[in-house]
Formats: sequence, C-alpha cells, structure tokens
Amino acid sequence: RIADDFEYTDPVDKSVASQQGVRLVFRDNSRIIFRLSGTGSVGATIRMYIEAVAPPPSEGSGSAIDRAPNEALAPLVELGLKISKLEEFTGREEPTVIT
Repeated sequence: RIADDFEYTDPVDKSVASQQGVRLVFRDNSRIIFRLSGTGSVGATIRMYIEAVAPPPSEGSGSAIDRAPNEALAPLVELGLKISKLEEFTGREEPTVIT
C-alpha cells in the first residue's frame, strides 16, 4: 500500500523530523520499518520494527492476539529480511537484540 521515507511530526510542538527511515505499510495496515540509529562516527545500528494487525477472532477460534509474538510476527520478519537483504549486507544471521 505505501513504501516511503517517512517523517514524524511532533504532536506538541509541531516540529518535523524528516528521513526517519523506510516504511512499508501493507493492505491490512501491518508495517515493517527500517531505521538507522547511532550517533558515533563509526558503526551504526539497523533497526527493523515489525507491527502486525491482528484480525478479529473468527467463530469457534481463539484470537490471533493470543499467539506468541515470535509466531505472530514471523511472516513479516521473514519478508522484511528478504526485502532488505540484511543478512547479505551485514553478514549477520540473527539480531543482536530482540525486544
């Protein structure tokens, strides 16, 4: 649905921070966001944020929100890694931090 280099507008002082990262928004409003962080002159951290929209529970089944986060987010994580080629570019096969 959307792929952009997004910006953030502070709701209080209305200041705008541009070039905040690459945002992919899908039809169901799930999102994958890539951001570069780090203030030092050497090295940086690539952050991949995953946000999935849980559909309402269907008749006779539990809610998708009841699943473990790693299970519920796995398809978007796999897609984000494939699209970004993070493993290829960084040489890392797994993240150093998961929150």
